[in-house]
Amino acid sequence: MKRKLISAVLTASLIGSMAFASVPTYAIENEDITIGVSIWSSTDVLGSQCKLILDAAAEALGVNVQYVDQGHVSEQVTASVDTLCAAGCQGIIICNSADSEMMSAINTCNNEGVYLAQFFRIISEENNPDIYELAKASDYFVGAVHENEPENGEKLVNILLDKGCRNIGLIGWEQGDATWLGRWEGYQKGVEVWNEAHPDDQATLSDPQYAGTTSEGGAKAADALMAADPDLDALIPAGGGGEPLQGAISAVEKAGKTGEIAIVSTDFLPDLGERLENGSMAGESGGHYCDPLFAFMMVYNAIKGNYTDFGGTFNDVLFPYLFVASPEDYAGYETYFVDQLPYTSDELVAMADESLEELAETAASLSIEDAAARAGA
Repeated sequence: MKRKLISAVLTASLIGSMAFASVPTYAIENEDITIGVSIWSSTDVLGSQCKLILDAAAEALGVNVQYVDQGHVSEQVTASVDTLCAAGCQGIIICNSADSEMMSAINTCNNEGVYLAQFFRIISEENNPDIYELAKASDYFVGAVHENEPENGEKLVNILLDKGCRNIGLIGWEQGDATWLGRWEGYQKGVEVWNEAHPDDQATLSDPQYAGTTSEGGAKAADALMAADPDLDALIPAGGGGEPLQGAISAVEKAGKTGEIAIVSTDFLPDLGERLENGSMAGESGGHYCDPLFAFMMVYNAIKGNYTDFGGTFNDVLFPYLFVASPEDYAGYETYFVDQLPYTSDELVAMADESLEELAETAASLSIEDAAARAGA
């Protein structure tokens, strides 16, 4: 049965005499709301951070949250939406989600009357226009929260180039993943721009080795890249939740090349400050675990009836990365994003009252400086 919010039902005896009378509507109580989270992992480095902020938001608002870990396996991604709909969720946020998987997810949510939003992802209008239009036409697809991945990739590779690295090995996670492809585009552009400006000081970027989303995969990919290029002086484990990065770091340490091979990546590790100190990391982008918080707020407001008329629009919320390349850079992040969450319970409740436009502005403004200012520093 579809889980649409329905206006108060008129009895048969009233229909004739009050057909045109205004009908009161009854808002759903927060305690009756359950928001599903389809996530690659709620326990790895990034996923566990996402769970912390989502649990804090659910507690602040007095709603329920239910997780399904789907391992970035296509069949499990699509099945997770069925599972969460069957569990009675009125809304779902989802990642990882390839565009093809989003077609199934949107159709399921349309049929079940369940609101849906992406986090860390956006359907590509250029590469999959039919799926994009399906999302745009849906009355239940609320929108997508995501980062500027080509810009992220370009900034990260520039950290390496500025540190003197010229032979860069690349580790991807899943072929065809939209976020991975966006980062790869940025890495390539950064190297191309550098080489054009420095004809006598050329840099190279390897073809990617693929690691999946495991530490073991990251270690094997790093070993392969080190074996293929004895002059390798940098690695970019592109992402995948943090586990491939940890595997790559371990492989470099085992090879006795810590400090010789600079490593940058996306998704902050919990011990990033120490790794920047000891040279096992040269820089990182991340701090973006609040991205799903904004997808959560979008779906919450859709369920409450505060955000409406999704059909014909595609709500696109851009979320910023934080970049660190030194222990000093990391100190502020540790204070306001690790030792505590960047939002208090009161701020989360206030955020839930924002319009969609205001919510997008709040997302775009998050930074170490913003969190410090709100904390009174």
